[in-house]
Amino acid sequence: MKTACTLVIILVTSLTIAQDFQGKAYYFSKTGMDMDFVRRQMSEDQKKAIADRMKSALERTFILTFNKSAATYKEEAKLETTEVGGRWGAMISGITSNNYYKNIKTSQYYDQREFYGKNFLIKDSLPSYSWTLVNETKKIGNYTCFKATATKKVNEVLDFRAMRRKAREQRDRREKSNADQVSIKNTSDELEILKEIEVTAWYTPEIPVNQGPGAYWGLPGLILEVQEGRTTLLCNKIVLNAEEKEEIKPPTKGKDVTQTEFDEITKKKVEEMIEQFSTQRRGRGGLGGGRRN
Repeated sequence: MKTACTLVIILVTSLTIAQDFQGKAYYFSKTGMDMDFVRRQMSEDQKKAIADRMKSALERTFILTFNKSAATYKEEAKLETTEVGGRWGAMISGITSNNYYKNIKTSQYYDQREFYGKNFLIKDSLPSYSWTLVNETKKIGNYTCFKATATKKVNEVLDFRAMRRKAREQRDRREKSNADQVSIKNTSDELEILKEIEVTAWYTPEIPVNQGPGAYWGLPGLILEVQEGRTTLLCNKIVLNAEEKEEIKPPTKGKDVTQTEFDEITKKKVEEMIEQFSTQRRGRGGLGGGRRN
């Protein structure tokens, strides 16, 4: 009888610890970018200034606050920021989430974003990943991590390579029409637009939660590193069961939209920007454009 009571107490204690369990993981996010889109007529100093501002926007630190069933993923507050201004800065602000919440039990996520001065709250079902577990390990900090891979559809709206291709196609069509001649395609400059990309994740079973940065989840351990195209997410700090717990709850601000609706909004704006950008380049001296004496 005494042994049975002891087992019950141990079980209740274990369940309480599991319910109260909480952790924080800090991720450094870095996205490489092809700077070929920068206007050729700009000086090297101007190009460098733009590259520096883009680097600031594409290198960020996020905090994943998680428990067994839910998590929030927010950008770490900065004392000083160098923001990309103008239309491109307003567009880039919509690429990453201000406050991403996911609940594994309900398979739902809430994603708060600001795009061109408007706040949106995306509510949709969590994406599922068909992970392939690979028999390969490496150390990240003090944790032994295992490799997993999956494929992910590319969001062409926010794919800069696709944007460059569309701008070039629109410019070529105008040049062909205005000059009444066939534009010659440089096949070496053609960019393959990927429909899917491979994602590589490294997770540690030493922290047995199926959480990860952003939308990533579903592995038998906390995901500490993700490589997705030009973007790398790397965890550089973990705090488990701190004395002060943080309430993990979904964001509430913004216009309610689904992911498909938000993608359509951004797509229209991006296409509008490409149209304006292509027209401006043509006016500055493209084939058949510019002032002639």
